[in-house]
Amino acid sequence: MIEGLPYEPRPGQDRLIRFIANALERGRHSVVESGTGTGKTVSSLAATVPFAKRNGKRIIYLTRTKSQQKQVLTELREMSSVIDVFGVAIQGRSAATCPRMCYDPDLRSGSPEEMSRLCSHLKSKKDGGGCKYYDAIRNIDTEVYVDDLLDSMPDPESFMEQCIEDGLCPYEIMKAAVPFADVVAAPYTFVVVPYIRNHFLNWMNCTIEDTIIIVDEAHNLPDYLRESFTSEYFVRSLSFVEKEAEAEGNPLVAIGVHVSDVVEAMRACFLEANMEYLHDTDGLVPFGFLQEVLMGELHVTSPTVSNICKNLSELGETIRERKKSEHKLPRSYIGNLGDFLTFWTMCDDASYVRLINGGENHSLEAYCMDPFEAAEPFRECFASVHMSGTLEPIPEYVLELGLKRCDHTSFPSPFDPENLLTLYASDVTTRHNDLQIDPDNIDRIMEHIVDLVNGIGRNTAVFFPSYDMMERFIAKRLPERLDGEVFTERRGMTQVELMDTVDTFRSSCGGILFAVTGGRISEGLDFPSRDLELAIIVGLPYQRPSAKKDALMRYCQYRFDSGWDHVVKAPMIRKMRQARGRLIRSGTDRGVAVVLDNRVTQIPGFGAILSDNLVEDCNLFFDYIMKPSDFALRDQIARF
Repeated sequence: MIEGLPYEPRPGQDRLIRFIANALERGRHSVVESGTGTGKTVSSLAATVPFAKRNGKRIIYLTRTKSQQKQVLTELREMSSVIDVFGVAIQGRSAATCPRMCYDPDLRSGSPEEMSRLCSHLKSKKDGGGCKYYDAIRNIDTEVYVDDLLDSMPDPESFMEQCIEDGLCPYEIMKAAVPFADVVAAPYTFVVVPYIRNHFLNWMNCTIEDTIIIVDEAHNLPDYLRESFTSEYFVRSLSFVEKEAEAEGNPLVAIGVHVSDVVEAMRACFLEANMEYLHDTDGLVPFGFLQEVLMGELHVTSPTVSNICKNLSELGETIRERKKSEHKLPRSYIGNLGDFLTFWTMCDDASYVRLINGGENHSLEAYCMDPFEAAEPFRECFASVHMSGTLEPIPEYVLELGLKRCDHTSFPSPFDPENLLTLYASDVTTRHNDLQIDPDNIDRIMEHIVDLVNGIGRNTAVFFPSYDMMERFIAKRLPERLDGEVFTERRGMTQVELMDTVDTFRSSCGGILFAVTGGRISEGLDFPSRDLELAIIVGLPYQRPSAKKDALMRYCQYRFDSGWDHVVKAPMIRKMRQARGRLIRSGTDRGVAVVLDNRVTQIPGFGAILSDNLVEDCNLFFDYIMKPSDFALRDQIARF
């Protein structure tokens, strides 16, 4: 039995645990691509917990979703039978985690930062005008709650429900337990965002150097780091600035310049950027563009523009403080505009690209192309463990994050490859040029989907390369031709709405789930057993052409000498592998992935087999008449 592992190890799992443990012993980071079934969560914990307890280190387990947090706590509860370990899961500020704000329509729309600022103010009130859930904690023995956590390690949802039932603040109770935890499961933002990280480490009562950070679904981390250091401003926000300025008496922000004047000047910026630089979906904006337009519209000098940005931010901070004292969300649209303008003018021109984005609500964006600065805590910690089933090319991942002391490797899935069949059709593609030349491609794809769904009758997910493509098929009445109830992953769904949709689909018989390759369903959810047996992948999910993509390609070509592979090809392959990976979540699962795009042969190692009769071949597999190796041999003979 491996120390800390509560189960008999799966094939290869002992090697994975030893790999991580050996890296820890040498104070090195480990980056691991580990296939489905290797037990990444429990393996990383079994490797890190014994080491951390012997060496006085604390473990931060970073996840993207609440379901992943629940999995961490599930494994820790099992591990507690073989090793003394305590873990908690903590979530960011939101209406869902605050009983005082979740039922108040004026407060529940607040951002995590706004909620945190208001919460801090309410906690400081001593005259009874604060928060009753926080005040109630003073009248109980918090050690009783912490002791209960030590014994049960509940998931965040059930713990929050219990605290609310008892009239207590779940966030504060969980914070009280954090200093005692060997493992804290938290969202990425708790480590990535500097001011949140500082508070978080204070709660843990440790320094970043005393932590071991585990990153789940690590293939998402570089893009998450980029987005965290990116700033975007939407044209519709100017209307809110205008209303706030009117309510505040339209203050001066420079001699002869009122807030309303800045709003009109910014509208002129958007208009000129749209006319001069916007091509299709976006366009590059020159470094000094905003400053020059503001100078011309407001008839001021460059130093005055800088002072205007500063004064907008300071005015916004004054408004936020006043609203906070009135128990309102400390939000200021004036301040947000000032903060954006300051960021736009100050960000490094070498690692940022400035863009105008199209659509119904145009935006200006200062996009961070280099995640190196944001990745600093992953270099400063004692060691980190980065895991994903789709992490190749690993050397580029290591280079992007700047991990100097690093071991990396790949572990294949232990599941029988004969349980997964991957087929493709040669007569269809979603390649843009081909769709223009041969518009009947879409009709042929639709016929394939109808034939597969109706001819096989098993729970099926149809993964589209984008919401636009999905909506195109829905507009052509595809759902009405399918023999089963259709469930749809829609744009902007809340997590509750998404999980309700997925759970209903899971319990259906012959249901059809429309989802997006690279979306939340294709990357973060399990569909064990017969919950999902057929995955139809419509086209290869290449990114659409854009100025942002081209700029990032140029940057990565300079840094890694592989712009196309890094920015376009590798993410596409990851999305394909993630979508197909929903089919096989245990050693007994069986499934078929059908790719409706003949370009799939360009993906190395994907193993797609040409089929002239998709429905017949799928049924041959499901009826145990042919195995994937038989199909592969048939394909080789046909090609020869």
